[in-house]
Amino acid sequence: MLQLKSDIVIIGGGLGGVAAARAALKAGMRVILTEETDWIGGQSTTQAVPPDEHSKIEEYGSTAAYREFRERVREYYRNNYPLTEEARNNPHLNPGNGWVSRIAHEPKVALRVLQDMLAPYENSGRLTILYHTVPVSADVQDDMVRSVMVENTKTGERTQLEGAYVLDATETGDLLPITGTEFVMGAESRDQTGEPHALETPDPLDMQSITHVAAVDYVEGGSFVIEKPEQYDFWRSYIPNFSQFPILDWNAMNAEGSKTVKFTLFREPNQGMTSLWDYRRILNPANLSEPLYDGELTLLNWPQNDYFLGPIIGVSPEERAKHLEGARQLTLSLIYWLQTEAPRPDGGKGYPGIRLRGDAVGTEDGLAKAAYIRESRRIKAVYTIVEQDVSREARGEAGIKSYEDSVGVGSYYLDLHPTTVSQRGFYIPSYPFEIPLGSLLPVRMKNLLPACKNIGTTQITNGCYRLHPVEWNIGESAGYLAAYAVKNGVTPHQVREDQEQLNAFLRMLDDQGVERHWPDSLYAELGLTK
Repeated sequence: MLQLKSDIVIIGGGLGGVAAARAALKAGMRVILTEETDWIGGQSTTQAVPPDEHSKIEEYGSTAAYREFRERVREYYRNNYPLTEEARNNPHLNPGNGWVSRIAHEPKVALRVLQDMLAPYENSGRLTILYHTVPVSADVQDDMVRSVMVENTKTGERTQLEGAYVLDATETGDLLPITGTEFVMGAESRDQTGEPHALETPDPLDMQSITHVAAVDYVEGGSFVIEKPEQYDFWRSYIPNFSQFPILDWNAMNAEGSKTVKFTLFREPNQGMTSLWDYRRILNPANLSEPLYDGELTLLNWPQNDYFLGPIIGVSPEERAKHLEGARQLTLSLIYWLQTEAPRPDGGKGYPGIRLRGDAVGTEDGLAKAAYIRESRRIKAVYTIVEQDVSREARGEAGIKSYEDSVGVGSYYLDLHPTTVSQRGFYIPSYPFEIPLGSLLPVRMKNLLPACKNIGTTQITNGCYRLHPVEWNIGESAGYLAAYAVKNGVTPHQVREDQEQLNAFLRMLDDQGVERHWPDSLYAELGLTK
């Protein structure tokens, strides 16, 4: 058995893990980072989800490091792609011109940028990245994680990792049960949280749907019809509880199930329908001066492939595998339906020119390396963020809730995708929000910190704290917090409880470009007083 030691051990190489690692490294720490696949980057790479961001992202509302990531993505295209002059000179270049994101781009580009951002630390030996690696056990004594045992999923080799601090940046909060850290999963009840939209009865297995994203392009006149998926007949006829339409249909119900939404594949002038093709389009050849691509490249992360027939957390390995395969089968069935049966505006059926593009996501089958997981286990925290802290309706004239110990900001709707038991969903307007330090502190554990979507939120507030810039911010602030604790010989809880320590840590975040509060101009724009 191998043994490795560092100042900080980070389990999970998604956006939060990468941001945490870079922050700790910039603060002078040595770091070990593990990743379950062969790509770091999580949402942006292995899960193939273009950045979901708020409308002010180009001006403010993220950390300086996240803005650096975004600008490096644009510079990668400017330096390496034959862009048109208009695209090259556009300071807000959107490579895919996708309308879900102001910087929809290819997962491989995100990967290269993230690798470059970590390269100096890895090349110098201060950062060690272990790929194909997952946690299997931990040694915990006196509320301290002494070591974490990890396993290489390819070789079966185990390595014991030791560090002064251990950060959980896994997609499903895997370290929490392994270390005995108190956590919550699934849906809380109204009695537990006081949230207006919470369930009457808690259900830990009622979790948000997952999506296995696929990359496709469209070649006019081509035929790339895949073999009929094994579960196609089931999905072709399946009607969710909240809808009157089959899941594979251009008609769907909105998040609340109160009205019909009509979709179309390609944008149809004057039809009043939502185009899904350019929704998450990540490469638009119109931005290029040379015909490099056969067609537009897009990602399928649509209402039609939200998988909610069962959770993948808190269940047996067999049940987890069943639902992960179900998510794959649903996406493959969506593709087959698009290729063969989807109604076209001209009265015909099917778009056989839709082609799976595994090369875009680093796989052979065209599906992303991993499923997009919206909801994780969440720590029981010193401070738990609830709907009343964020919802516009609940807060009313009180407006944005500000925290003295804020370690970042974010903004997004309280977006709950259909869940695995009640199949409920909603899209609740929210105020821009802050990230309280208390939500990063477990109620008991002293040297374990969450570093992505496993902080102290509820299922409802997770719906707005899980987005790319917020996950990055959480990871970055957790990385700096661990580094500060090591350097100053204090625990993260002591940092929050001691005003002098808290002020010093917050100054550290300020110096590193972590925006902790929203600017006065936004308050004025929203008609609020600060």
